[in-house]
Order: sequence, then structure tokens, then C-alpha cells
Amino acid sequence: MSHTVWNRIGLGVLLAWALLMIVPDLTRVVWPLGSFGFSADSDGVVYDVEGPFESDAASPAWQAGLRDGAKLDLTRLRCIPYDAETCGTALSVLGGLQYVLPGRRARLPMAADETHPAATLDITATPKSSTGFARFVLLLDEIAGIAVVLAAAFLVWKRPGPMSWGFFLYAVWFNPGQAFVYYAVLQQWPKLLLLQDVVAAFAEGVAYAGLLLFAIRVPSGGADPAWRSEERALPFVGLAMGLLLMLSYSNLLGIPTETLTRVGLLGGYAFNLVAIAILPMRRRGQPPEDLQRIRWVIWGCVIGLPAFIFAEVAQDTTLFKTAWGDFTPSEDILGLLYLVNGLLFLFVFEAIRRPRVVNVSIPLRRVTLLGLMLSFPALLLHEQADRIREAIELPELIWFGIGGVILFVVARLHEHAVKLTERFFNKSVDRAEEVVGSAVRQADSPEDIDRVLSEETARLLDLSSAATFRNVGSAYARLRDDNGWTKEMTHRLALTDPSLHEVAKGHPFAWKPPPGETLDIPDGLARPAWAIPAATSRRCYALVLIGPHTSGADVDEYERDMLHRLGRVAADAYSDLTERLLRQRIEALEAELSRKTAASAR
Repeated sequence: MSHTVWNRIGLGVLLAWALLMIVPDLTRVVWPLGSFGFSADSDGVVYDVEGPFESDAASPAWQAGLRDGAKLDLTRLRCIPYDAETCGTALSVLGGLQYVLPGRRARLPMAADETHPAATLDITATPKSSTGFARFVLLLDEIAGIAVVLAAAFLVWKRPGPMSWGFFLYAVWFNPGQAFVYYAVLQQWPKLLLLQDVVAAFAEGVAYAGLLLFAIRVPSGGADPAWRSEERALPFVGLAMGLLLMLSYSNLLGIPTETLTRVGLLGGYAFNLVAIAILPMRRRGQPPEDLQRIRWVIWGCVIGLPAFIFAEVAQDTTLFKTAWGDFTPSEDILGLLYLVNGLLFLFVFEAIRRPRVVNVSIPLRRVTLLGLMLSFPALLLHEQADRIREAIELPELIWFGIGGVILFVVARLHEHAVKLTERFFNKSVDRAEEVVGSAVRQADSPEDIDRVLSEETARLLDLSSAATFRNVGSAYARLRDDNGWTKEMTHRLALTDPSLHEVAKGHPFAWKPPPGETLDIPDGLARPAWAIPAATSRRCYALVLIGPHTSGADVDEYERDMLHRLGRVAADAYSDLTERLLRQRIEALEAELSRKTAASAR
């Protein structure tokens, strides 16, 4: 089989594995998992006996007599010699908070200490109830996680290469989705779970290496000679990280591994920080369009990776449990942080799949605005959701429907707020519309309109190229050589050109020369990207082909709307001038005819 076929088979297998981990967690929206109600580190030391429950008294571990500082006896809680029940228990309680299936029993061998002899505790997991808001956030996280791995797989399918593969391998393991149900089910078959943990350790190491490979190759995907030695070292770095993570499971053999676990966690955070550091260094020497794309990636990492690290620290460590109190964020807040991490994948997806992107400040403004608009209802629901549900008894599906309505209202408000915000930040675009529109209305000839549409628009919007092709009956003809177009370049576009089939709609559209055409057009940054029709509902008088901004940023939606309005103004001006010139011609012919008639009468 060809290399492409093997690529796609591997992609399909990894995608199926990623979805198999994420999708089952959707059931937690309706059916919560259970918990033993305690957390123990990789040395077996118990550091929390409340777990996900609201108080110690509600924790099964507390009720069974387990207390902070107690230690599990790793010599009796291990997988060799193999015993399914003992190994399954070890896999479900060591290394931090773990969810299990409700009703699962665990026999915990406790090591003797100064005040207590060795003992065995029996604990039965009870379901951990969640607020409606927490489950709603969980639903959003799972949907985002599924979307992330599908989007990353799409990039590999469309643009296979080290860059897209690196990003996909990272997305498989680090995404907003969660996998508690997947692991809880596997606990019934300890050998399968052991295999999963070994594979997962190396998969996580590969994911970190994939993130660095992506950072080194983004956005074009080509090898960067300046980073060749670092890229060659990545397989060994990923392998070393995988071995370290796998060794942290040695506590299943009775060996304390908390130090290794902490090193692994810190190493993972270091990989994320290194990726953030690499990206700004790679901006040097990038062409303008790629520079804009890498800015998207940088901002996605700057927003998404710290949110992910913060959530992981809060969930996997005791850093927020201090002498002054427990500042660990609640489950729903952690869910929102994982959701914020999804912005990284959204920004990367857009930056890779598009040859050019708009200025990154535009999505940043919209995301910030959405976050501000969601903060108030999120805070209200977080604080009051349980009280509202107790006061008004409704089926769970109804509450989800109410949540959907709230989201719809917020989305509509966000849409209107975005319009107001864009008007504030695009005053220069509005001024350009006034200047160009006024000049078009005052034009004395179609040639003047041609000039204004290309020259003034390119100057005021700082475009890399612009050319007006006027409808001359048999074709669209370019009568001027300026704004990135020289006299040697294409002067005529056929009215029936397949690339112009959207002209009839009258709206700006992305323009690409049809395959096989040998048009001589500006190349590089000045290559035309959009076509702006100057059209009425009955006729297209001209077509303006424009390139992106000289900064490399694409023409954004607000600017395209402005250019659409200018196109309508120009169409009216062309129509008026045509009518005026035709009337003048008719008057001249009538005058000439009158003179000839008078002369013949004499």
C-alpha cells in the first residue's frame, strides 16, 4: 500500500481511539459516576478525604474511617503477583482523584503508623451528584473535545505532513474532552487498563513532542533549517518523556513514585511553556501572510495553554490547598478552563487551513466580548442553580432546554454587541467608505470611477493590490496599470470565466483563477484574493480584484461589507454616467441631424 493509504489508516485508528475515550463521558451529563471520596498520591499517601463531595461527612472514605495522612500499603496493593480485584483497586485509587462506577467496592490495605496498626478498609463508591450548571459545562467540554480531534484529523487528511500530524497527536491526548467514563469502565478489566496506561504514557510523550514539532513547523509546514537539530531530537525527547511517565506507574509494583509523577507533571508543563517560547522566535523572516497566521497560533497558545495548565494543576495536585484554606476551583470552573483551552485548537485550525487570515485582533475582540457576556450568567447559574432547581421542580431535560434558550439569547446579544464593537474599532474603514464614495459620486467619467475604485481603495485600506475590470460588453477589461498590476499582466477577463460565476449575486467573493488558466496576475502577497462587483440587481458594470493588506492580513468581513456598499454606489455612478453620456451623444446626433436637415432645405 502507498504511504498515503498507511497515513490514513493510522489516522483512522488514532481518531477512533481518541473518540472512544471522549464520547462515553457524555453519559456523565445524565448518569454521574461514583467516587470513593478520597485522593492518594503515587506514594500511597492520602491527602484528601472529601474528594468531589460537598463535605467530609458525605465522603464514603471519611465514613469508612480514612483520614488525611494515612498511607496505603503498596506492598499489598499492587498488580504483581496478579489478582484482578487488588490490581483493579490499585489502578482506581493511586495517583490522585479517580472516578469509578457507582457501587464499586475497594478493599484498601492500610500501612501501620505510630497511632494505628495495619488494617484493611472496605469502601463502596457512591454517585457524585453535580449541579445542572456543572453538567451543562461538561456537555460543552465534551462537544468541544469531539470537535477538536475531528478538526485536527481533518487537517491531517487535507494537509498531511509533520506539522499537521504533530498537532493531531497533541490534540488526541490534550483536548477539552474528558475520559473518566472510559477509565472507569476499563477498571473492570485490569489487564486492559494496564495496557491502556502503558500506551497512554507513550502517547502523552508523543503528544508533547508533537506540540514542539508543530511549533517548529507552523504555519507553512516546511522544515526550518534554523531548528533542524531541535527537530531531530524530538523523537528521543518524546520517548524519554514516555518512559518517565510509564515509570511513574511503578507504584503498581509496590514502588513509591510520587517524585517521578511530579517530575512528569512539571515536564509536561515545561513542554507547553517551551512551545509558547518557540513561536515568537519563529516570527523572524516569515512572509507577511504567514506572519499573520503564526500570530493566530501564538495567541491561541498564550490563551489556551495557560488555561489548560491551571486546570491540570488544580485537578492533579494539591497546590491550591494551603494553610489559609482550600482555593481549588470547583468542578464547573475547571470545566470552563478546559473550554477556554479549546480556543487554542480553534485558532490553530483557522491558521493552518486558510492561506491567509484576518488580523488576530478581530477574533480576540469577539472572544473577549463573549467571555464578558457569559461571565454574569455563568456566575449567576454557578451560585444559584441548585436553589432555583429546588424551588422549581422540573424534569432535567427542561432545565437543559432552558440552558439552551439562555445560550441562544446570549448568542443574539453577542451578535449585536459585535456589530457595535466593530463599528468602534473600524472608524478608519468607515472614513475610507465616505472618501471613496464621495469621489465615485463626483467622477466625471467611467475612467475616473475605475481609478477611484482601485487606487483610492488600495491607498486607504493599505491593500497589496487592486485593479478595476470594467464591463465593455464582450469582457471585463482592465484599462489602468497601477496598484500592483503592470501593463504586461492580464487585461481581459471573459464574461463567461468560471471564476466569475458568483458575480450575479452582487456580493464580494473569494476569487481564484480557474485551474489550467494561464492568467498573468500579481504573485505573492499581491495575488488577488477577493472580487468586488460594482453591480445593480440587473447588471455588473465592473469588477475590482483586490489582494490582502500589505501587512499580510486578509480583508475582513467588516471591510467586505463596506466594499459591497461601495460597489453598489459605483454601479449607480456607472449607470448615471452611461445614461448622461448616452443622452449627450443623442443630443449631439440630433443637433447634427438638424443642421444637415436645415442645410438640405436651403
